[in-house]
Amino acid sequence: MKKILTFLLCIALIQVSNAQFGKLKKAAKKAESKVAEVTGGNGISKDEIGNGLKEALNVGVGNAVEFLSAENGYLGSEYKILLPDEAISVIKKVKRVPGFEDADKKMITLMNRAAENAANKAKPIFVSAIKKMTIEDAMNLLMGNNDAATRYLEKSTNTELFNEFMPVVQNSLDEVNATKYWNSIAKTYNRLPMTKDVDPELDRYVTNRALVGLFGFVEKKELDIRKNKSSRTTELLSKVFAKQDGK
Repeated sequence: MKKILTFLLCIALIQVSNAQFGKLKKAAKKAESKVAEVTGGNGISKDEIGNGLKEALNVGVGNAVEFLSAENGYLGSEYKILLPDEAISVIKKVKRVPGFEDADKKMITLMNRAAENAANKAKPIFVSAIKKMTIEDAMNLLMGNNDAATRYLEKSTNTELFNEFMPVVQNSLDEVNATKYWNSIAKTYNRLPMTKDVDPELDRYVTNRALVGLFGFVEKKELDIRKNKSSRTTELLSKVFAKQDGK
């Protein structure tokens, strides 16, 4: 009886193993099919796809950091950081007070200077995330939406970027006297009759808007590489993105 039970148990284990093997085989065929779909027809390898996507993102990141970290990178561009809603009503009233007539323009300039100072912190964080991209990630991104690579990068780096940007923005706001200037505006406003005390978190606001601008620039560069063959400045970029042209 014991031998029969042992034999039946072995049969059961073999059946389970075969079922698991069947699932693994099915998954492998599915992966092979995906690879063939993306790589077939134009002699492009999986490694080339991965390297091509990484190169495209590195180009976008490099351009974004170089552009936005320059003087007037934020201030003089479409990524310009405007006043937070809480500050607009405050400054409207404070502008009537002598010495604060240009308070809105000055605050906008100072906030954007702080963001420009922080932008250089982004590159090593982006580079680290790009290096961790898998071949599967790259294949999905290549054939995905026009902003797929940017959204991947945003999801992978946003929290770390915020944590890196925040202290730099805080220091920069202090260096360009934005914090001091805002405090003087807030104190002046709070002394006015019929007003409620305000103290918005200027550093958090500037940090968030700086990151929105940064990812906006990378997204714009990604779209440019996807849509314009002339923007594919290397042989690898041309070869990889030729595949998505016909998707």
